[in-house]
Amino acid sequence: MPPVPPPPGDAGGATPDDTGGTGPDSTGSPSDEPASANPGSADPDAGTYVGPVTSLWARTPLRVRLISIVTIMLLTGLGISMMLTSTVLSRYLTNQLDSQLRVTVENTQVISQAIDQFRSSGQSYLPNDYYILAFFEEGSSVTFVNSTTTQRYGVPALTAYTFAGKTQPSTVFTINSVAVGDNGGSSDWRAVGFTYPDGGVKGYLAVPLEPVEHTVSQIQRILLVSTLVLTTLGGAIGYVAIRRSLRPLHTIERTAARIADGDLSQRVPQAPRTTEVGSLAHSLNSMLAQIEQSFDAQEASEARMRRFVSDASHELRTPLATVRGYGELYRMGALTTPEAMDDTMRRIEDSATRMGTLVNDLLALARLDEGRAVRTDPVDLRVLARDSVDDLHALDPSRTVRLTALDGVSPAPPATVVGDEDRLRQVLTNLIGNVARHTPAGTAAEIALGPSADGRSVVLEVRDHGEGIPEDQAHRVFERFYRADSSRNRSSGGSGLGMAIVAAIVGAHQGTVTVDRTPGGGLTVRAELPASRADGVAPVPAPPS
Repeated sequence: MPPVPPPPGDAGGATPDDTGGTGPDSTGSPSDEPASANPGSADPDAGTYVGPVTSLWARTPLRVRLISIVTIMLLTGLGISMMLTSTVLSRYLTNQLDSQLRVTVENTQVISQAIDQFRSSGQSYLPNDYYILAFFEEGSSVTFVNSTTTQRYGVPALTAYTFAGKTQPSTVFTINSVAVGDNGGSSDWRAVGFTYPDGGVKGYLAVPLEPVEHTVSQIQRILLVSTLVLTTLGGAIGYVAIRRSLRPLHTIERTAARIADGDLSQRVPQAPRTTEVGSLAHSLNSMLAQIEQSFDAQEASEARMRRFVSDASHELRTPLATVRGYGELYRMGALTTPEAMDDTMRRIEDSATRMGTLVNDLLALARLDEGRAVRTDPVDLRVLARDSVDDLHALDPSRTVRLTALDGVSPAPPATVVGDEDRLRQVLTNLIGNVARHTPAGTAAEIALGPSADGRSVVLEVRDHGEGIPEDQAHRVFERFYRADSSRNRSSGGSGLGMAIVAAIVGAHQGTVTVDRTPGGGLTVRAELPASRADGVAPVPAPPS
């Protein structure tokens, strides 16, 4: 059999470019293609280039991203598994085939029987699909192969000159085939050389690889179908699972949309906090609660400001109207006698005094609202209370005013607090001013001092025995411009800021102030202030403004 020429290989020459050209820039100079041809874009925020794929991925919904990632990972994993399985199976079957060839050559029984049959009868019968090419010492050669084998797989391209000298492989090798006839098949073969010195025979034993390749191909098709089915099924299951998992996020999105429309009472349905969605829902609900409280506080502050401005303007309108009215009387010449002139000037002076007092009170409240830190000096409330007793007695000598302990019998004990003496004195001044203004002349009053039940505070009580105030109005005593008498046309009386100033000063000292009914009738104002270090108790630090 004539030798079969080797298959055409790569000549090593240059091949034209797949696109028919020699590349984008054959001269080596940079391309002059305009930048507008680039489909990418620039991110103005990051200042970096963003490609079209990255831009598309950034606009893709999270659900689609997750499903795509799951599908790609599943497809990649199954594809790698398919390739590894095919490779391992191919190697395993090829190794089995090689082992079969080596065992056959080593035992020499199949080859010897085939040669003996050919020498005796001119015919040879081989098991399976063996192909034997034998060379005898006298220079002749013979081929042993079944006709069905050659029809299906062709014959291997083996001759005496296929391998020259030492180039003949010493192990099993793969060789291509030559088709027999026009309709013959073609398959690669696994072959091994043999030499029998005793019989003067040498040659090649080969077996077709097509059964192995067919088996591997069948397995590959099965694995490919399985990969596609499993990927499709996994993608569908992933879609359902991701859709269900992201359903709380859609709920959060809808809730956020309603909140954006102005409904701050909306809340995200709570999920277990051990999950990311549950933790997010809890954080959002906490944030929404704080935002709602902030908006409510802002609205309440704006409402108070509007009411404050309205009340302040109304309070200033009355004395201003008085001054203006008497000024017009003077301009028109209606004040013809010295007595009328003196009375007019006195009324103008009274109105100016009321306006000055109101402005001072407003200024004091504004300073307190700013949250400025108060002084932290030791202040003996018993000294301030004793001075207030003298002041109230001077305002109404007919009153009986006492300074006692909280039990109303014992003398007042020392009561040192931490604070600003001037502002604390203003608290007592406003309280005794209310007593003098809102109780009948001669009505008794008491100022009581003593420690609180836990010993951490000092309690100051100013008690009167007048008519008191209705219980339904007690909670409004510390509102600005509030007066039990709702009439705003009075030309006498307080401005309604005294008790508000008391509450603001006590609050600035980290204390509390309340009102209660006096046993037997009347009103009791109770203020608690932190005790000083001198009493063994550290004061409560002032909060930031």
